[in-house]
Amino acid sequence: MEFISGVKEKDMPEIKEICAGDYEGKTVAMEGCVHTIRDMGEVAFVILRKAEGLVQCVYEEGKTDFDLSLLKEESALRVTGTVSKEERAPRGFELRLLTVEVLSQPAEAPPIAISKWKLNTSLETKLALRPISLRNPMERAKFRIQEGIVRGFRDFLHSQSFTEIRTPKIVARGAEGGSNVFRLDYFNKKAELGQSPQFYKQTMVGVYDRVFEVAPVFRAEKHNTVRHLNEYTSMDFEMGYIDSFEEIMGMETAMLQYTFSLLSREYEAELKMLKVTLPDVSRIPTVRFDEAKELVAEKYSRKIKNPYDLEPEEEALIGRYFKEECDSDFVFVTHYPAKKRPFYAMEDPENPTFTLSFDLLFKGLEITTGGQRIHDYDTIIKKMESRGMEPEDISSYLMIFKYGMPPHGGLGIGLERLTMRLLDEANVRETTLFPRDVTRLEP
Repeated sequence: MEFISGVKEKDMPEIKEICAGDYEGKTVAMEGCVHTIRDMGEVAFVILRKAEGLVQCVYEEGKTDFDLSLLKEESALRVTGTVSKEERAPRGFELRLLTVEVLSQPAEAPPIAISKWKLNTSLETKLALRPISLRNPMERAKFRIQEGIVRGFRDFLHSQSFTEIRTPKIVARGAEGGSNVFRLDYFNKKAELGQSPQFYKQTMVGVYDRVFEVAPVFRAEKHNTVRHLNEYTSMDFEMGYIDSFEEIMGMETAMLQYTFSLLSREYEAELKMLKVTLPDVSRIPTVRFDEAKELVAEKYSRKIKNPYDLEPEEEALIGRYFKEECDSDFVFVTHYPAKKRPFYAMEDPENPTFTLSFDLLFKGLEITTGGQRIHDYDTIIKKMESRGMEPEDISSYLMIFKYGMPPHGGLGIGLERLTMRLLDEANVRETTLFPRDVTRLEP
């Protein structure tokens, strides 16, 4: 009888081990895909693509036990070779090939030149051929950095005593209300895809005090813009026993500081490849919603058109203003009008027409919405009734207030938008693995 007792380690050093260790002159094994082949005659350079990056392998006639003509780009290989220092190679070393074993061969050549440093093709082509275009080094680097953002978010919140949760995405009704929901026939019951984990993360504050989640959310919005998706990844947290909604902004600021520090340490190669300069988040300015409107209206001679919300052009101008005045790529815009915030947003006791809420703008684009929530049962019932809402419709949510909730608040961050701004991309689809919008349902 045989038993499985854990991971069976392969005797194959990773790129970082070779870079850090004493491997010069040693024979090692390695697996990867053929990224490109540069045939120089008696010598050829076979570039292997691994998760960590590219490795230059040298094929030499008479020394490598393989027929080079049998190799194709995108073939999966297992090779052995001698490690040799080479400053011109991607990681400062190359493998002088001894043996080559082909593990698989492609049926056809790739439809686009993914071995080029940058894909010189349209976004539409990149998305239509997404399973292939993502193999390009620049495309891969984007999503490695995105991985680092999520990793930083998780690691930091764990360090602050947050508990990670998993909430349902098939729900009876949306947390945000309105008509922009995807409706489902759920065993002859009406259901929706969740617009937000809001109700559930508030519920779990009553269980764990501090919670977070990284998960998809769905918005059935029909506009087709460079900043909107119908499915995106939301990084949410909710925290109890707060004295002010400023504590939530402070937590996000500290999270960004931690995350950017992590990126600078462990994602240096990707940042360098994409020519990304990490922004300074040592401190982030704040401005009230109404003051922000007045500031940009005065400085940029723009008439205030909508007193209850920020238009995309206004967000861009606010971002520009605080870059010029404070040299900050970020700004917290606080105290949004109650008219444009959900019913659970706590009103400002000094002026109930405003709320204790905020958005975080990054280079003129809203990437975060958050604030303090109503935690008193009678208060939230009155708020619902004033808006013509029927409390019985969300009785399971209101249960948490009926049986006691601490003062609490939280936020949601759009992962793809944050990545888009960090990488200075012009379209959020560039930083979405497999975008879902009004026209695209596959791949």
